[in-house]
Amino acid sequence: MKFFLIILILLNFLSTALRANEVNVFSSRHYSSDIQLYEKFTSISGIKVNVVSGNDAALQKRIIEEGSDSKADLYITADAGRLGLFDQKGMFQNSISPKIKSIVPKSLRSDNWTGIAKRARIIFYSKDRIDKEVIKNLRYEDLSDPKWNNKITVRQSNNIYNQSWIASIISNNGKENTDEWVKKFVKNFARDPKGNDRAQILAVAAGEADIAIANTYYYALMLSGQKGLEQQQAAKKVAPYFPNQSDRGTHMNISGGGILKYAPNPENALKLLEFLLTEEAQSHIVKNTFEYPIIENVEPSEIIKSMGSFKQDLSTPVEDYARFQAVALELMLRAGWK
Repeated sequence: MKFFLIILILLNFLSTALRANEVNVFSSRHYSSDIQLYEKFTSISGIKVNVVSGNDAALQKRIIEEGSDSKADLYITADAGRLGLFDQKGMFQNSISPKIKSIVPKSLRSDNWTGIAKRARIIFYSKDRIDKEVIKNLRYEDLSDPKWNNKITVRQSNNIYNQSWIASIISNNGKENTDEWVKKFVKNFARDPKGNDRAQILAVAAGEADIAIANTYYYALMLSGQKGLEQQQAAKKVAPYFPNQSDRGTHMNISGGGILKYAPNPENALKLLEFLLTEEAQSHIVKNTFEYPIIENVEPSEIIKSMGSFKQDLSTPVEDYARFQAVALELMLRAGWK
C-alpha cells in the first residue's frame, strides 16, 4: 500500500513539473507565423507552447465558463476593444511587468494587457478619380463633407475595427460632436456596408466608390500577391493616405494579449509575453503579418515601408476603445450605419 502511495505522489509531482514547463495560449490570430514564433520561444526557454485557436466569441465563452478550472494562461487577439471588454469582465490579472512598462507606451496597454503589434486604419483612394491635392491634409473628420457624397465605402457597424475607430473619435471629439459627424459621414456612403477590408479596397478599384476605410495590412496583403493576381492588380489602382497628420495623427489599434485571471502558469505566460516584445520577435511579426512594431528600433516590412512614414496617434489611449465602444455602436446605428 505504501509503495502505491509513493508511486502516486511521484506521478503527481511529475505531472505538476510537466505542467509548470508549458504555457497555454488561447488565440484568435490565425497566422502560421505566430506558431513559428512560439516554436522559437520553446527552443530558447524550454517552455512548451500549447495553442488553442478559434474566434473570439468562442474562446471567451470557453474561458468564462471554465472559470477557475480553465487551463488558459494567455489570451491573444486583435483589437484593443476586444481586450478592454474582456478585461471589464474581470478575466485578466496584472500582466504588466516593469520590463513591459519600459518597452510599451502607456497609450498602447493597460495594467492587465498589452499591445504586441500596431495596425493603422486609414483612407485608400482611387488613383484615377481622386487627385492628391484634393485629399491633402485630410482628416477623418473631413469625411462628413458633402463633397464626398456617394464616394465612401466601409465595413458594417458590427465590425470591431470600425467600433474602435469611432470610439477613438469620441475620445478626442466628444459624444455630441461625433454624433453629428457620424450622421453626415453615413450619408456619404456609396453603397450599403458589406464585406471585409479587402472588399472595400476592391470596391474602389472597381469604381463602386472613390474612398475606402481599411487597415493597412489588408492592402499590403493584396499588394504582396498572397491573395492572387486579381487582388494585387486591384490594390495597385488605389493609394494609401494617412489622415490627421496636422493634428493627433492616424488612428492606431493593436494586436495584444494578457495573462488570464485563473492562469495555471502565469510566470511562463509572462515570459512569453515579454518574448513577443523582443526585437527578434517583433521583426518576425511585422515581416509576416504586415503590422507595425510596438517597440522602437524595429523596421516594418518592405511593403509597409513603401506606403510611407506618417504621424501615428499615440496620444489616444487604446483603453478608450472599450470604454466608448457601446456609445460608438449606439451612434453608428442611430445614423443608419448598417
